[in-house]
Order: sequence, then C-alpha cells, then structure tokens
Amino acid sequence: MKKILLILVLLIGSPGLLAQIRKIDNSKSSINWTGKKITGEHHGSVNFSEGFLIFKKNKLKGGTFLADMSSLSNTDQTGTDKVKLENHLKSPDFFDTTTYKTAKLEFVTVVEINLNQYAVNANLTIKGQKNPVKFNLILEANTAKAHLVINRTKYGIQYGSGSFFDDLGDLTIYDEFELDVVLFF
Repeated sequence: MKKILLILVLLIGSPGLLAQIRKIDNSKSSINWTGKKITGEHHGSVNFSEGFLIFKKNKLKGGTFLADMSSLSNTDQTGTDKVKLENHLKSPDFFDTTTYKTAKLEFVTVVEINLNQYAVNANLTIKGQKNPVKFNLILEANTAKAHLVINRTKYGIQYGSGSFFDDLGDLTIYDEFELDVVLFF
C-alpha cells in the first residue's frame, strides 16, 4: 500500500515532481538465462508477464517486473532432451512453476553512475523467497539492458549443488546462473 501511495504522490505532485511510468513491451522484451555445470551449460528464456520503469526528469528512478515462470524454456536442445530439461527446471527440484507462477524484481535504489548507466539495488523474489541483488542497467533510447548473476541456493534451489551435496562429481551444477535482460518500453 505504501508503494501505491508513493506512486500516486509522484504522479499527482507538482510538475517538477511528476514521474513518468514507462510500461515494457512484453512481446519484445526478453530474459535469457544461462545455467552452468561441470560438463557444460544450458541456455533458455523466460517471458515477462508485466513490468515498468519509473523516470523523473528523464532519469531512471525505479522499476518493477514480473516474469512468467511457466514460460521457462530451453533453447540449446531439441526433442525429448529439451522437454526433459524444461520439465525438470519447472519441477520442485528447481523453480516449482506450478506453485510459484511468477518471479518478481523490484528496484530499491537506483544511482546514476554514468550518462544512461545506473547501479541498481533490487529485491528478487523466486519461489516465495526474497533476496537483494545488484546489477548495472544501461539505457539506450527506448531500451534498457542488464546482466545479473543469481545464486540459486538463496532461493531454496539446491538440486545438484556442490555447496550442499558431496560426491556429485561431473553431475555438479554451479550455484550461480546468469540472466541477460533486454527491456523495450
């Protein structure tokens, strides 16, 4: 409720305080992931279900995004291997997309570090668990790009983690996965 009141104050405030909310284009925006293991890596994507950026005087001030976890897909495999990996990633071993249909990213602080480049501190919620994340975001015209590195074990995703299980050998899956995000607004 406090966030809604803050947005209303920003929108109704005097012209010098007026904030601009720029909704992302879900059909063009993308989240591409990379997960690595000892024997290689896999790539895929997840779709946005909604999201927006907040600007004030043409400077980035905030943002909130929801990812549709049921859209999680693998892009480096085909056929039964693709389906098998996607089903496993959607299972309770990983993202449990039946129970946790969305993941959420909310900007907490935004600091301009160069022209159109921002340091963002945000909260990321996956599987109902919220943790802070930090990343840089670069704006160009009506697009924004960011690269995030996420430690999956902070969200209760321990399957195949060498940090939690001994003797996994070449079945070990690294704790961190990467997200490359492109926003069109």
